[in-house]
Amino acid sequence: MPSILPASMLALAMLAFGAATPVMAQVARAPTIVPDPSEIEIDGRTLPAWIRRYRADLDSVLHVHDIATGLRREAALRTLHQGWLERLSKLDATDLDLEDRIDRLLFERALRQALAELDFEARRVVETAPLLPGHADLVDLLERRRALEFADGRASAERLDRIRALLSARSDEIAKLGAAAVPGIRPALGYRAAAQLERSQTALKAWYAFYADYDPQFTWWVRTPYEALLKTIDQYLPVLRGQLAGADDPAVIVGDPIGREALVASLQAELIPYSPEELIALAEHQLEGIRAEMAAVAKAMGYDDWRQALEYIKTRSPAPGEQPRLVRELADEAVAFLRDNALMTIPDLATRDWRMNMLDPKAQEQAPFFLGGVDVWVAYPTSTMPHEKRMMSLRGNNRHFSRAVVHHELIPGHHLQHFMTQRYQSHRRLFSTPFWTEGWALYWELRLYDLGFAKTPEDRLGMLFWRAHRAARIQFSLGFHLGTMTPAQAIDLLVGNGHERENAAAEVRRSFAGDYPPIYQAAYLLGGLQFLALHEELVGSGQMSEREFHDRVLRGGPMPVEVVRTRLRGETPTAPFRSTWRFYRLPE
Repeated sequence: MPSILPASMLALAMLAFGAATPVMAQVARAPTIVPDPSEIEIDGRTLPAWIRRYRADLDSVLHVHDIATGLRREAALRTLHQGWLERLSKLDATDLDLEDRIDRLLFERALRQALAELDFEARRVVETAPLLPGHADLVDLLERRRALEFADGRASAERLDRIRALLSARSDEIAKLGAAAVPGIRPALGYRAAAQLERSQTALKAWYAFYADYDPQFTWWVRTPYEALLKTIDQYLPVLRGQLAGADDPAVIVGDPIGREALVASLQAELIPYSPEELIALAEHQLEGIRAEMAAVAKAMGYDDWRQALEYIKTRSPAPGEQPRLVRELADEAVAFLRDNALMTIPDLATRDWRMNMLDPKAQEQAPFFLGGVDVWVAYPTSTMPHEKRMMSLRGNNRHFSRAVVHHELIPGHHLQHFMTQRYQSHRRLFSTPFWTEGWALYWELRLYDLGFAKTPEDRLGMLFWRAHRAARIQFSLGFHLGTMTPAQAIDLLVGNGHERENAAAEVRRSFAGDYPPIYQAAYLLGGLQFLALHEELVGSGQMSEREFHDRVLRGGPMPVEVVRTRLRGETPTAPFRSTWRFYRLPE
């Protein structure tokens, strides 16, 4: 006789007799999402509250002062940074514990660095001023709206027309004479000026939209000069980018080198006690050892040359539609390896609170491989790509290259970093540095390779390819900003290291487009070597276990790796903090 029980009663009956529904089985396998009380940080210190307040105030200042290169923006930021420096100078450090003393040191360094960056940006604006006559006047007009100083229609119209005339005249001069129209101007400045002018053009459109039609008299006066100025800017931008900077073709990579002095200052700010030239020598030394290892692995694969072996593994790509499954498989395998070897604590929730997304063809022009952090973004060719680009993407995202990329982006790399910094010392995200962020993820590439995570020669070669790439990043990023390497030479360097040319161009474009700080690309391997040296010092000597070392790094929050060293050694930092840690022995 068929059951006549209501569905709810039937479910209860099934529970009573131990029957498990598919949904129940899934719930039973769900990760633990409630942490042990011992894992919840209790913050009773002084500095975290100060830093959180500063972050909130900084967000407020940036929210209202959003006009790039504006003098009011610069003044507001200077007032904020200098005011907090004065507040810190009056703080009695006598009763501060070690963590508060570290926060005080890092906070002061961050404020001084922020002021130095304002100085640097101000100089860069001065350098482009000859190319942008009237631009400062335009920026002032835009900033006045943010200060709620309402525009007068007639005066605004006259100002816009005056700016248009100045920019139009300079555009005509450069179109006629080229760089000779502005003596001393180098091509990169044209590219930088175009970026500044384009940002102001976007803000100008918002400025006009605020008043237009809401104030009919404003519209009557301003519409014509406003539209004329927009047209002039549209005509001038190609002159700056094309004729002056030589970047008519979107495929051309220009970049804006900062020079040796600024490069040295950036390294000192990151507590890297090496000159740019020493770091290039370090990269060359690393590359020499990597090449020897690649040759040995290639021989184990039956090849006489590592390049031939590399060409073979590039043919081993997942079939269309299978790349996401490979990513999940590699992510789970990395977590299992870390847990089985008691290398670190991984909260269950962290293993499944990330989402998987696909990078579209446009995004892959600058990110030909995976991206990660909160989520993972997977690179793989699409049916809409031109055949040549599709094949390069396919070869560059083969299963053996992906082995190191997945754990770099997820666990134990960027996703786990993001998870932990949200929950431990969250105020220290203000002190984020690529030497900690990228260095940690790269450190695990080095460690997992040494621990045998790459099971086959093909996997080992795939991981070594990335290590060689990180060494090359030091060479081309520092060389570019020193003025000793062009973007075209950087592409050739990567192709010589085994990259597909299209992927190499995307990597270089990403590095020099201005989205990353100048020494960001060098920070991967350098930060990884710092963590490796620190691991040898504390774990290799028996002072800490693997798990304790890795857990304490992540729970300490982001900071320069030399400060991580000071913290883990229990040393009281002193200000000003001078870098003395030579973490890598350079060849004689």
